[in-house]
Amino acid sequence: MILPALALLASGLQVFLRTDPNTNGVTTTRSGRTFVVHPSAKPGQPRVTEWKNGQEVPFPAGAENLYKPGDDPAKGFVMINSIRIGPDGSLWLVDVGAPAIGKPALKGGPKLVRVDLRTNAVARVYHLEGGTTARTNPDDVRFRGRMAVLSDAGDPGLIVLDLDSGRARRVLSGHPSMVDTKPLRGPDGKALRSPEGKLVKIHADQMEFSPDGKTFYYQPCSGPMSKIETRWLGNDVTDAQRAGHVRLFARTVTTSGTAIDAQGNIYVGNAERSRIERYAPNGRMSVVIQDPRLVWPDAMWIDDRGGLLIPGSQMNRTAGLNGGKERTVFPVKVYRLPLGLKPIRS
Repeated sequence: MILPALALLASGLQVFLRTDPNTNGVTTTRSGRTFVVHPSAKPGQPRVTEWKNGQEVPFPAGAENLYKPGDDPAKGFVMINSIRIGPDGSLWLVDVGAPAIGKPALKGGPKLVRVDLRTNAVARVYHLEGGTTARTNPDDVRFRGRMAVLSDAGDPGLIVLDLDSGRARRVLSGHPSMVDTKPLRGPDGKALRSPEGKLVKIHADQMEFSPDGKTFYYQPCSGPMSKIETRWLGNDVTDAQRAGHVRLFARTVTTSGTAIDAQGNIYVGNAERSRIERYAPNGRMSVVIQDPRLVWPDAMWIDDRGGLLIPGSQMNRTAGLNGGKERTVFPVKVYRLPLGLKPIRS
């Protein structure tokens, strides 16, 4: 249950909302509607909710949002990992399509879903065949015109989707800039491990377009962050040609989430130090805030009042990333840091 709260904390953080089950992302419309994602929802629990009058309401209200084993994974929300309001004003959902972290996706499960906020119903489902492999775990999405780019955390690479035709293709598949090569660590210094005790690998993960759309930034969860001119993501060049245009942008470490403002500053959740770092377009880093409550500060969002919304997701404490031991402290909090930022919608 989400409880309404906007209590100012000593560090300047405000508790924007509290939730159980866990959340790793929140997004808001220009009119102030707020949506929350629950990737660890149990069978029959809503994967996505709207925060209305201090309560969580399943959104959308259809059966697809209450997926349980045995339902058609091509139609239901198997595991929604990312939500955001797109440039068109729709709510976009990234479905990993797998029943749990580290598990293979179900047939037809990986998809991008557009929810029309005028009708409050699913308007289109984009299945990602053509851009997926047996190891694909789509993680997040960003938009540039009629192109959507999804990161593939399971099989390192990007999935580029044409929103008009629905055709998907892979780019920079297996490129070293996409591959997680270092142990992921939380603020306790412990390496993230699966329930089987294996080191967790989250490959292509965070990504942002520059405000003018000309530069694409991306990284595996362990860093570092790279960049490439957006034009090289087109379908008229080969991966070998693209590889020659990848450049190092910033030597980030374990990164739990990012956001970008209208000036091109990228906000990076440093999961190892429980802090938010700001990287200017020239790559210069400064610390925005460091607070022990920011445990795995996940996918951030800049609202239309200039605040940075920061889910303190505690993903490193979840059973799937903590050797099978559940250590999440509930309720999970989403914080708001008023910075006077200007958002972009991409």
